[in-house]
Amino acid sequence: MVPRQPVSLLRIIFFNRSYYPDVGATGQLLTELTEDLARNYGCQISVVAGPALVGPAQGRSCRWPPLQREYYHGVEILRAWGTTFRPRRFVGRITNYVTYFLSSCLAALYVRRLDVVVSLTDPPIIGLAAFLTARWNRAPFVLVCQDVFPEVARLLQGFQSRTMNGLLDRISRFLVRKADRIVAIGETMQERLVQEKGADRGKIKVIHNWADCSAISPGEKRNPFSLANELADKFVVMHSGNLGLSQGLEAIVGAAACLTGFPRIQIVFVGDGVTKAVLEKQVEEQGLRNVRFLPYQPKEGLRDSFASADVFVISLKRGLAGYIVPSKLYGILAAGRPYVACVEEACEVTAITRTYDCGLLAESDNPQDLADKILALYRDPSRTKLLGENARKAALAFDRPLGVSAYYRLFCEHKSFRS
Repeated sequence: MVPRQPVSLLRIIFFNRSYYPDVGATGQLLTELTEDLARNYGCQISVVAGPALVGPAQGRSCRWPPLQREYYHGVEILRAWGTTFRPRRFVGRITNYVTYFLSSCLAALYVRRLDVVVSLTDPPIIGLAAFLTARWNRAPFVLVCQDVFPEVARLLQGFQSRTMNGLLDRISRFLVRKADRIVAIGETMQERLVQEKGADRGKIKVIHNWADCSAISPGEKRNPFSLANELADKFVVMHSGNLGLSQGLEAIVGAAACLTGFPRIQIVFVGDGVTKAVLEKQVEEQGLRNVRFLPYQPKEGLRDSFASADVFVISLKRGLAGYIVPSKLYGILAAGRPYVACVEEACEVTAITRTYDCGLLAESDNPQDLADKILALYRDPSRTKLLGENARKAALAFDRPLGVSAYYRLFCEHKSFRS
């Protein structure tokens, strides 16, 4: 546990489309960060977020229609209006980005006396609104890179526009150049920013994403979740979380096809996302009976859900190492479960896996290699147990209080670099 720091009345505003009650990875992480900064460090926090994609909007209208102000767990949430078209299509995603961006520029006018302005990268253009807000308030601008664009966009379905990718590249370089501090969520990402975006290495601080080791801990395989879903007597290979475009999840379905001769092995996708329908169709077309899809689990159900797995799968499309860091790794570590990571050599997951000996590595986008690694753990229970124990030990190095403390110390440095 990180010792409680002296209370500081830092006034911080964050920009990111996703925030509570949304269940996306960056939204959940930002929610945890802001709530802890408010509760444990006495910071005054505002978040300029997009419209909630789940649950009814809560709040009261302000002086102009595109904004609602809410309060949740000590955090002021300024809901900037934006469209909510399905993100699979290029036009829909771009429209969502632009409408939120325009509204967020106006929302920032309602916050004054700022000490620090922080932008995440959802959407990639939102940093421009944060930069303008920082300059307007003569406050430092911190850029937290959860993704690096346009490299991410080029490999995702529907983002093949050379013009748009060129624009995103110019925006990315501009924000990296203008930021007073930059947070990279992994060492490979730090190198990408320096070598490919021209970032000043001296401005960059690496702060990994985290899991809450007090909320997620190793549990018994036989639990209400596994019993209710008839998983208690299966060897469960689980992918938990968002079913997104960056993960190359087709390889997991391909591995399932290679494992049909082992009826005790069950592949389970827990969660939702834009690729779920595609994956379900592939499973149906191939007649795979060893693959199941279960709904997203709320935080309070994660302990039992994670404990129902014998092995997890982490995957990332080839070419994305360092541009995205699979944040689901940290929850898996906290649950004390081993995993097979289908990632490239340069990926941050590879380094953590080798440092802590907590999982196996498979070739990215290689279903047969993934199936072989799953079988290796299926056939060696003692090895599987040891890797899981090592995973829990590794989780303590990436616990939530440590990450929040690192952000707080970074924000407190504003007195030394404020322009």
